[in-house]
Amino acid sequence: MQQRRGAIAALGVAIALLAGIFVVATIALRLPPKTEVGVVVFVDSVSLTDVRAFAIRTPDGRTVEFRIGQLENGAQFPPGHLNAHQVDAVPVRVTYRDENGEHVAFRLEDAPAASPS
Repeated sequence: MQQRRGAIAALGVAIALLAGIFVVATIALRLPPKTEVGVVVFVDSVSLTDVRAFAIRTPDGRTVEFRIGQLENGAQFPPGHLNAHQVDAVPVRVTYRDENGEHVAFRLEDAPAASPS
């Protein structure tokens, strides 16, 4: 019986160690965040507080779609504010990560104004 408990304890330690290695490897291999700047051309929302996705048009003419993730600055830039940016055509800066084939926004900001040429 004592030998069985030791084996179970060793198995538990091995599982915990493997789980820890997996977590560290996942964090270490995570790609750095990406950033896009553009004018909001589409907002998928049910209400001002329930925005699910949006798209921007970049200065080089690409349309980039994003899903709203957990925003790290949601109090400073609520997702519903994207609607005002769409109406006013004021550019936004989107910081995102690629997850499961989607661009997932985790930070939204007013883009700096372009300097006159």
